[in-house]
Amino acid sequence: MELVKKKIHMDRIAGKAGTQMVLEEDVNISDNRPDASHLISVKGDVIMDEIRVNDDRVGLKGRLQVQMLYLTEEEGMCASMEASLPFEEKVNMEGIHNGDTVLPSWTIEDLTVGLINSRKMSVQSMISFALEMEEKVEQEAAVDIYHEEPVEYRKQVYPLLQMAVNKKDIFRIKEEMELPSNLPNAFQIIWHSITLNKVEFKALDEKIALQGEMKAFFLFEGEGDNDKTLWYENTVPFSGMIECHGCLENMVPDIRYTVSQCNVEVKPDFDGEERVFCVEDVLDLEIRLYEEENLEVLSDIYGVAKEIEAVTTDVSLKRLLLHNSGKCKIAEHARIQNTEMHMYQLLHNEGEIRIEEQVIVDNGISITGTFHVTTIYLCTNGQNTIYATKSSLPFKYFIDVPDIEENSDCHIYWNLEQLIVTMLDSEELDIKAVLNFDALVFTTRKTSLITDIKVEELDMNKISELPGIVIYIAGSGDTLWDIGKKYYVPIAQLKEVNELVSEEIKAGDKILVVKGTA
Repeated sequence: MELVKKKIHMDRIAGKAGTQMVLEEDVNISDNRPDASHLISVKGDVIMDEIRVNDDRVGLKGRLQVQMLYLTEEEGMCASMEASLPFEEKVNMEGIHNGDTVLPSWTIEDLTVGLINSRKMSVQSMISFALEMEEKVEQEAAVDIYHEEPVEYRKQVYPLLQMAVNKKDIFRIKEEMELPSNLPNAFQIIWHSITLNKVEFKALDEKIALQGEMKAFFLFEGEGDNDKTLWYENTVPFSGMIECHGCLENMVPDIRYTVSQCNVEVKPDFDGEERVFCVEDVLDLEIRLYEEENLEVLSDIYGVAKEIEAVTTDVSLKRLLLHNSGKCKIAEHARIQNTEMHMYQLLHNEGEIRIEEQVIVDNGISITGTFHVTTIYLCTNGQNTIYATKSSLPFKYFIDVPDIEENSDCHIYWNLEQLIVTMLDSEELDIKAVLNFDALVFTTRKTSLITDIKVEELDMNKISELPGIVIYIAGSGDTLWDIGKKYYVPIAQLKEVNELVSEEIKAGDKILVVKGTA
């Protein structure tokens, strides 16, 4: 007698930790950059160089890369500079050990840059880090039994989410955008903003399809137009395939990406003129693919000619509760921050979604956040002065998840699907946006799985004490299985003797049990 076993591969979050760090530094404008008169816009990116795991501690090492766009003292001209603020932090994380997997995420909670003088800027920032310790779980479950002796067993089906693929990869997005004929050749790039929107992943056989949009905005100095700053904006779709061994079309993707590199340069066109902006983004991918399965396992067993005891193990089976997308619409009016710098023409808009709270409530997930919109525009002062304003729009969104539990594992990914900004007048903007939320919600079910059996000879003293024939009156909750197990009688025999067409019985039914007629 031997059990047929199947291995179950799952993952779980075994621990969480977080920290906040404050970075402050005064940075000088390099000698090859012009003096600054006004700060226009800033943006920051966290670059992780190293994540080191030790016993009960995680070391974070990286840098905050800050780009600053400013007006020079020369009318109508812009310039930019970049500063790198290194950081190193140790985070206590109980139970973690060298070799364990850590999933980091971070948010730049605040980034403030001030102009100290024409050659120096102050940078202050607060960054929040969230760390999750991922643990891979492998469990065996009995799904069938080989037997020669008579044995009774029954099965039960559990919905299960198994991890099929868990790996890291990179994906390169390369796009070229040529200047329109009404703009001069590009002498040098002053400032660029590259954002990815509508990023989607889809599992296919042996590969993962990726698609989205790249929005690119450039401020540049034109050839022969050194007295003013020019601009160019374009949005291009991108798509590609990632080779992924073991991937199947029906699998559920859970993929996190971060832009680890963004390289921008100007290249010559076919005529040798500097008119082509080349952008290359490198995406670091954390790929997890899950396979949904209705797993049929042995749930109970008893012997007729042998004493059989099932050995069980308590496990938590992971299953998918929700995989869905939803949209949050925002429509607001916003006034510019500096009313002395009136708007004449909008040049560029970009949005950042910042989640402030994500809470599991009854039948769903409540999300509170702020949508930050940076608008770069041309002023009305007649000097081609470029300026920027930032609008912060609060929002709330509810994801409907029936049967969600307090300990459910929620992976929420957000994307900017649409952003439309128009001028109402020289001081007020009309902002309309659509935010897309992709939700993966997992839950676990604690259960006992049969992992082994003990087979012994029947206790003849115990068997002899059982009556040879008995009329059993079923009580509330009794089943034919319970009766057969108690008297070591096969289910088929009980059905035949009692002329039953199914195993269904009800309280008060009289069941004839005859021992030893199998």
